[in-house]
Amino acid sequence: MTKKMNVESFNLDHTKVKAPYVRLAGKKIGIHGDEIYKYDVRFKQPNQAHMEMPALHSLEHLMAELSRNHTDKIVDISPMGCQTGFYVSLINHDSYEAVLKIIEQTLQDVLAAKEVPACNEVQCGWAASHSLEGAQALAEEFLAKRGEWSTVFA
Repeated sequence: MTKKMNVESFNLDHTKVKAPYVRLAGKKIGIHGDEIYKYDVRFKQPNQAHMEMPALHSLEHLMAELSRNHTDKIVDISPMGCQTGFYVSLINHDSYEAVLKIIEQTLQDVLAAKEVPACNEVQCGWAASHSLEGAQALAEEFLAKRGEWSTVFA
């Protein structure tokens, strides 16, 4: 048996998951009762495929900006270092179905986008590494498999 790790995703058997999916990866309760829900939004099958950095970077910018048009509960959208997905964190928002709808609406907005927000040297730390077309292709691919998002394990 593998030693239990402090990081939730390090305890996930990445050989048993089947991307694409959206799963609740954690919940934290603050000292004042606020609840943070962290979702694993997996675009690519771990250890078999990954998102290229310019597309992932642009998708991060687009999702971070556009998701907030659908809810004021977004805390953060963070890309995974393995380049297979994102973590989406929300505060005081525990409806899985509503989270799926927010992600779906946001990715529809990505498909309609004409530019990547904050894609310049003033607002971005690596402005040369972007691809709107790549981000839109990732969004389109993920949306095409919408019916699979709730199935995490094969």
